[in-house]
Amino acid sequence: MESIYKITLFIDKWLKIAEIEDASNNGLQVEGNKQVNKIGFAVDACMDVFEKAKEQNCDLVIVHHGLSWKDSLRYITDSNAERIKFLMKNDISLYGVHLPLDKHNELGNNIQLCKLFNVSNVKEFGEYHGDFIGFKGEFESEKILGDFVKEVEEKLDTKCKVLDFGISNLKTIAIVSGGAPDLIPEAAKKGVDVFLTGEGKLSAYHFAKEGNLNVIFAGHYATETLGVIALAKVIKEKFDVETVFIENKVDF
Repeated sequence: MESIYKITLFIDKWLKIAEIEDASNNGLQVEGNKQVNKIGFAVDACMDVFEKAKEQNCDLVIVHHGLSWKDSLRYITDSNAERIKFLMKNDISLYGVHLPLDKHNELGNNIQLCKLFNVSNVKEFGEYHGDFIGFKGEFESEKILGDFVKEVEEKLDTKCKVLDFGISNLKTIAIVSGGAPDLIPEAAKKGVDVFLTGEGKLSAYHFAKEGNLNVIFAGHYATETLGVIALAKVIKEKFDVETVFIENKVDF
C-alpha cells in the first residue's frame, strides 16, 4: 500500500508535467482513495475503463487521455458528471498525463514506438509550441513499405490506412503518436521516407501527395498504449502496488 500523493508526485517529477505546455490539465484530476493498493493503466478516461477498474479493485487509474482539458470541467454535466460521480462513489482516483507521456525520452509513446520498430540514430521531431513531441531516425535495415505496414499492423494489433506517395524502399522514419497529420509537411521537409502517426484528416492526403511522402495512420488508440504500459512497469518497480493494463481497444 502506498500514498496516492507519493505516487503522483513521483510521476509529476519523472514526466516533468509542469514544464510542458498542454491542453490537458496533467496530474491528479480526481481524488478518491488516498491509499493505493492497485493501479489500473489505460489510454482513455471513460466509463468502460472505470467500470473495469472497479471490477479489478483499482484504487487509482492512470490514463493518457484524462477528463480535464483546459476549462472542460467548468460545467460538470452530461458524460463528465456521470464519470466523476462514478469515480467518487467508488473511491477511485484519476491521474491524466498527455503530451509529457508522448514525448518522454524513456517511457513515452513515441520513443517506445521507435524501440518497437528498431529505429536508431533517434533525434527530436514534431515541433509543438517551441518543443518537440516526436522522434525521427533510421531503420537498422532497409524496409519495403508494404512489409513495414504489415509489421505495424501485427505489432500494434491494428489496421493501417496508408498514403503511399513516397519511395517504396524505406530507410528513415518520423513518428508522432495519436493524431498528428499537421506534422506531415515537417516530415516531408526533413526528407524522411515515411511518417507514422495515429489518425488523420482530409488535408493530410494533399500534404502527403504534394510532399511525395508515405504516411501510415496506425490508429490513435493503437499508437498510444505503449507509454502507459511502460509507465506501469516503472511504478510497479518503484512502489509497493499491483498494476494492471486495462484494455479498451478503439479502432480509431
